[in-house]
Amino acid sequence: MSALAEAVEVTRRFGRTVTVRSVSLAVAEGEVVGLLGANGAGKTTLIRMLLGLLPPSSGEVRLFGAPPSTAGRRRVGYVPQTLGLYSDLTVAENWRFTARAFGRPSGSLPRSLRTDASQLVGTLPLGKQRQVAFAVALAHGPELLVLDEPTSGVGPLARARSWERIRAAAEQGAGVLVTTHNMEEAQECDRLFVMAAGRRVAAGTAAAIIGGHRAVEVRAPDWQRAFGVLDGAGFDVRVHAGALRLGPGAAAVSEQLARHGIDAEVRTVPADLEEAFVAIVSGEGAQAL
Repeated sequence: MSALAEAVEVTRRFGRTVTVRSVSLAVAEGEVVGLLGANGAGKTTLIRMLLGLLPPSSGEVRLFGAPPSTAGRRRVGYVPQTLGLYSDLTVAENWRFTARAFGRPSGSLPRSLRTDASQLVGTLPLGKQRQVAFAVALAHGPELLVLDEPTSGVGPLARARSWERIRAAAEQGAGVLVTTHNMEEAQECDRLFVMAAGRRVAAGTAAAIIGGHRAVEVRAPDWQRAFGVLDGAGFDVRVHAGALRLGPGAAAVSEQLARHGIDAEVRTVPADLEEAFVAIVSGEGAQAL
């Protein structure tokens, strides 16, 4: 598969601050690549360099095999965090304007947008604005989709439909680069690329990212009391499928619960993607696959 977008050892500095450090990434035809990382990890800066909206301080960026250009960006469907819509235009006007900008017939509005066609985009809820931005990004049949948190603030049904469209675009040959904080969404991706403090700290399939990471599972008749004890003791604990889940350290967990007279089953289990992600970005398991 040929790379539609590629960064080779790119670094970006803003004065003395380095936001991206020697990162390499490629997105090929027909694949969905998930870009994961906490706020400030460098994800948006990397995207802007890939699109030629921000020059790298060092390294090389290629878009469709050439330096990024206006012609190259016409082949991209891009949804930035700011959505890229005109808030003082209606949904229909945004649709037509974008079609003209890409030199394509505007065609009919998607069914999902017709109810709000005459509404000013700025008056719509954030979730609806994201739906509009996503539809507009797909309107010209892009060869590469770059989506920066496209489902943030969107309800479960709209999120599911967005991912159906993402997968459909990939099946038709488009490459997709998408950032998300949602680990369920991340598992929809073919490959994941994890960033922390501007660096790549892991890359590969979800299964490869999880690797040998482990977690602690606690099952107790009075799980609410167990949760309160562990949370109060400073453990990072969450409820998952009727059990409590924590990071590694079963002996310490068992000791804490026993100290408070709580009867519980404590065992070490394979981590899920969210737990592996937290371990990796906190520096407990950085890897480069």
